[in-house]
Amino acid sequence: MTVRTTRDGTTRIDETLVRRLLHRQFPQWAGMPVTAVPSAGTANAMFRLGRDMVVRLPCTPGSADDVDKEHRWLPRLAPNLPTAVPAPLGKGVPGGGFPWPWSVYGWLDGENPVPGRLAAPLPLAGDLAGFVAALHRIDPADAPASYRAEPLSARDADTRAAIGALEGIVDAGAAVAAWEASLRAPGRDGPRVWVHADLQPGNLLLVGGRLGAVIDFGCLGLGDPAVDLIVAWYVLTAEARRPFRAALGVDEAAWTRGRGWALSIALMELRHYRDTNPRMAAIARHVVREVVTDHGARRPDGREPDG
Repeated sequence: MTVRTTRDGTTRIDETLVRRLLHRQFPQWAGMPVTAVPSAGTANAMFRLGRDMVVRLPCTPGSADDVDKEHRWLPRLAPNLPTAVPAPLGKGVPGGGFPWPWSVYGWLDGENPVPGRLAAPLPLAGDLAGFVAALHRIDPADAPASYRAEPLSARDADTRAAIGALEGIVDAGAAVAAWEASLRAPGRDGPRVWVHADLQPGNLLLVGGRLGAVIDFGCLGLGDPAVDLIVAWYVLTAEARRPFRAALGVDEAAWTRGRGWALSIALMELRHYRDTNPRMAAIARHVVREVVTDHGARRPDGREPDG
């Protein structure tokens, strides 16, 4: 039996809790097998329910706040997207020993990509660009702000603090240079658009090396489309970044902001998880290396290399 707790350690999250919640709130599903889903994620615990469903329990107050947003917006966004996203089937309420709302979704098959070990990086780049472009085109009327809607400059102090805390673990000088370059990039001149804002390996499902589904929309909302470019460094190879960027028609300023977003997020994750979550820490280290290498490969005029 897999056991997790809420982040404050007060509530045990395991198969027994899931069965109790189902029995009280969704008795039609209470007799189905419940199996924990291994995950390096820290915001939610997931349990497969039968063959076709999954129970998702928030581990933090912040992720609990995202439940209503996902149930409201995912059904509206899904018809406009080329890739499968979670389909809400039931929204649980606090009770039965669990303090927050929770969800039942349809099960989505696939495996998380492993950075540096992609079977089909170029086709995957096209899949990701198609998803990002479609999401950014959806009507933003009445949409909430993304969890990552702030300008990069608002992250400056925390990003520099993370670099300082990781001295000797990352190339601090190269990280500072890449970060300062992103801060110099012009801001977006245009309205905010729908963004996923967390296109990391744990939130992507591949089937046969191609993008099968995008999950975990907790950061969903309106923001700078550059934030969704983080997938270029979190997942794609250097070779695959070029067709990804070309398919989206990303200009130099947006690309540089996207690289800054990837660096800032990865540095903060590495600082937070380096001693507690080896998988998350390894991904973050990979991203920092990719970003500083990518930044260092720029031409003397500051533009990306041709090719």
